[in-house]
Amino acid sequence: MKQPTATVIRVVSAEIVREGRYLLTQRSAHAVLPLLWEFPGGRVRPGESDADALARCLRARLGVNARVGSPTMEVHHCYDTYSVNLAVYQAELEESDNPVAVGVEDLAWVSPEELESYAFPEADQQTIELLLTHAE
Repeated sequence: MKQPTATVIRVVSAEIVREGRYLLTQRSAHAVLPLLWEFPGGRVRPGESDADALARCLRARLGVNARVGSPTMEVHHCYDTYSVNLAVYQAELEESDNPVAVGVEDLAWVSPEELESYAFPEADQQTIELLLTHAE
């Protein structure tokens, strides 16, 4: 088991569902953990609330204005040089809002059955497993 590191990063992600499919984004080829898939979101800046950070990240990365709702889960994961506290929130888009891959490599609307065929960072994989467990 990996030991906790001194650097802890607060990250927020959005669980956005449309017609039974989850919105996933693919990390940039130049990002840490490149080209892996995740629920859309990003880091929380100092002094910023989770909801404000998530709304900011969704605007910057997908060009949408989301309504951030309740938290659905939170996981802690230690990587080699840092650890992540990842909180997932329910979020809704306007029906007319169509996300575009502005600040991400790609995006996809994925059914629960298809989630297993996508590669996720380890922390995000934990959230996917929790999601699928609660959906059963």
